[in-house]
This record gives sequence, C-alpha cells and structure tokens, in this order.
Amino acid sequence: MGSRLVAAVLALCLAASAQTLSIAKLRQFLESSAPMIKQGTMSDRELAAFLDKVTLTEKLTEGEIEDIQGQMRIGPKTLLALHKLAAESASLAAAAVIAPPPKPRPIPPPTSEEQAAIIDDVRQYALSYTDGLPDFICTQVTRRFGAPLPGTKYGGAAGSDPRWQLVDTLQIRLSFFEKREHYVVVLMNSAIVNQDYNKVGGSKAFGEFGSMMREIFEPATEARFGWDHWGVLRGKRVMAFNYHVRLDRSHFQIAVDDKLRITTAYRGVVEVEPDTHAVVRIIQEAENIPPDFPMKETSDVLDYDYQDLSGHTFLLPLKSKVLMQTMDGMSRLEEEFRLYRKYSADSDIKFDAEPLPPLSDDKTKESKDPAAPAVPGKK
Repeated sequence: MGSRLVAAVLALCLAASAQTLSIAKLRQFLESSAPMIKQGTMSDRELAAFLDKVTLTEKLTEGEIEDIQGQMRIGPKTLLALHKLAAESASLAAAAVIAPPPKPRPIPPPTSEEQAAIIDDVRQYALSYTDGLPDFICTQVTRRFGAPLPGTKYGGAAGSDPRWQLVDTLQIRLSFFEKREHYVVVLMNSAIVNQDYNKVGGSKAFGEFGSMMREIFEPATEARFGWDHWGVLRGKRVMAFNYHVRLDRSHFQIAVDDKLRITTAYRGVVEVEPDTHAVVRIIQEAENIPPDFPMKETSDVLDYDYQDLSGHTFLLPLKSKVLMQTMDGMSRLEEEFRLYRKYSADSDIKFDAEPLPPLSDDKTKESKDPAAPAVPGKK
C-alpha cells in the first residue's frame, strides 16, 4: 500500500519537473504531496529537490507563500525552494484573481399582510373558476398502474421504489357542459367500450375541473394557509402555500370498491401565479385514515396549464397523478387532458386505436426556491 502511494507521488513530481506550472497547479502539486510528508513516505528534502526543477508561469508572491504555509505543513527546505521560486518569478505577471460569482439571494416570502391579501384573491379566483369556463370537450387519457408493496415477496427490498406495471389505458371523452362534467370511456386498451366511466371497474378519480379547488377555498372549509416556498413550474415562477383542512370541515372522500366510503382530514399545497394569483397546481393528501380502513394512503397532484379554445385562452387541467396504497399493494393513476375544443351539439373527437403518447415530465417538473439574480452594487 505504502509503496504504491509513494510511486504515485513520485510520478506526479516527475510530471511536474517536466513542465511549467501555474500558481494554481503549484498549489495542487503541494497539496497532493502533503499527505506523504505527514506520513513520512516523502521527505522535505525530496520535495524541495523537485521544486528546484519547476518553472512558474506566474508570479509567486510572499503573501501566497504565507497562505500555503497556513493551509498545509511545509518543511524548511520546501519553504526555501518556494522563496527561490518567488524570486525567480518576480518579473512575471501576478496570477489572475478570479472572483467567485456572487451567490444568488433567496427571494424573501411575502409579508403576512401580503400573504393574507393573496389568499383572498386566490379564494375569489377558485370560487368563480368554473363560472368563467366555456362548454368544451377534451380527451382524457388515463393510465392505471399497479405495484406490490416494497418489502413484500414480489415488491423488492423495503424502502425501494415500487415496481410499477401498466394495468390498462383508458381513452375517455370528457365533456364539460352547463358547469357539469360527463365521462364516457371510449377505448380501453384499444378496444371499443363506450361506457360510463362510473361503471368501469378499477381505480378512478374525479373533481379535476374545479371542485377540488373550490372545496379548499370555500369559507365554510376554514382551511388554514401558510407560506411554503417559491418555485418554478413550466418555466414560470410560482408562489406555493401549504394548507390544512380539519375532519369536521372536510368533504374529501375515499371510496373502496364503491362500497366502503369515508371522509378524512387533508393537507397539501396550492401553487399560484404571482401576478394573476391563478391556481396552476394543487397537491392534496389524505390525513389520519382510520387504521381499519382498507386504503392506507392516498394523494393527488393536479396541474393546470393554458389551453386555447376557439381563440381564447383558459387555465384548464393538464395532468393529474393519484397515488393510492392498500394493505395489498399500490395503485397509480396518471390522467392527461388533451385536445381541448369548444363544445357544440355535434362536436366530437376522433379516437385512434393507439393512445396519445404521455406528456413530457418537464411539463409537471418543479424546481423549488429560485433565487433572485444579484444586482450589481447592492448587497
């Protein structure tokens, strides 16, 4: 072990003797030699002898020698060799000092007064959201996945990522008419179905077009809001507020097999545009599910994005991701809302046998806590 380390250092020293060094490379060379000096596998005399063969490309100042002494253990002969290098390089230009870029400053959160005013604006937006929507139809592509629980026989090691498998893919004709949603499953795994979504078995989710948002902001819900973070979503800065709804104020329901149904407390995050205070993301998670209930965990992430309808732009659902866990396994629903068009009596959507390709993950990927760019001359 020791002979290999010595050989490595000697090779580095020989390489150094065969070339000129900048001040940065000199420091790197000395730092790599310091452990060998400390362990006694290389002597102060040997290191000084190698330095005698080095030619510098930049001026070595006494201040830099003092800094080197403060950073690492330097023997007397090595110190003399450094002073010799300083004298030999005195006529050279000093090494360029590259100042590190200024650290971006975190954006401060809004004041408590500003937060209260923002929440009031978002509440008005949420309560009137569906009133401002036109009648429309769109294609909802729902991909349903299942996975055994990690730590079980087929689920892999405890704490590992779930081993998701695609169960089925539904293409749904979703119409929004007179402020109500209607779902018809047109295709299931490329087979024609034409069936009411409520009558299709398996995991389902509803409420994307305003009801989830409205229930959070209804005054009777008495949700508690607090500042969470700044973020960037789909290339735009967003403000995120966390919230919590007590059980006695909640209308959040979980159903299993359409027979067992409970209401739970819930918490989550609402993300809004800083300028318009429009909602662009809702995160919702059930809380304190009774231990004897088959469903153990459930959460939903719903993204809104701008869509064009007959030349007018509206914020409409883009994608929903629902996670559920039972005693027996895990389920994941990924719902994408595509091909929006204005509703009319004869409007329709052509469904291909092959489902639309999944949206890019970039569409729903968020980076948190962006920093404000540094302003020159200001601290």
